Amino acid sequence: MNNPDLISRTITFVKQQLADAEGGHDWFHIERVYKNSMLISQSETCDEMVVKLGALLHDIADSKFHDGDETIGPKTARAFLESQNVEETIIVHVLNIIENISFKGGNFEKKFHSKELEIVQDADRLDAIGAIGIARTFNYGGFKNRPLYNPDIAPNLHMSKEEYKSNEAPTLNHFYEKLLLLKDKMNTETGKQIAQERHHYMELFLSQFYAEWNGEQ
Repeated sequence: MNNPDLISRTITFVKQQLADAEGGHDWFHIERVYKNSMLISQSETCDEMVVKLGALLHDIADSKFHDGDETIGPKTARAFLESQNVEETIIVHVLNIIENISFKGGNFEKKFHSKELEIVQDADRLDAIGAIGIARTFNYGGFKNRPLYNPDIAPNLHMSKEEYKSNEAPTLNHFYEKLLLLKDKMNTETGKQIAQERHHYMELFLSQFYAEWNGEQ
């Protein structure tokens, strides 16, 4: 299936749906994930239409902005895709990407596997690390009015899915609870290569952060 008009209409729909979204989960996040997905897919054998639709719709209604309801995203995506007369097999595949892409504390076992999910998941995870990842992390921390850092509150590295979803720890803890773990959770070779450099950038940032926090430089 190759329908550029469908992609154009999907982009318009996503922009409308996310017009008032938090800065780390807005249209520009979707656009970056889309571009990352296209880059990774060049080195993989995959259904490009499924990758494109999965990337564009993966955060159409993120549960963290809907009282933890994980059903809204898939329902919203299905309603849109059905309105565009997309065939059922593609709809189901895209919904499986949406339902299985999230980190959820790192202790969540995927119930669905496909090359297309691996590509979109890597693209989404790449946007969570490096310079953009740092910016998004502190943007969301500010959105939730969380402290930057509290040395008395240690990161929780063994959270359940529910604990992860309700976590209100200082923003810096998120690096240890998620961001620094992503490098070793990448699926594709391209994703792994890009993640290495972004991971290193975060390590440099943390080193500088602690030095400044402790008045060492």
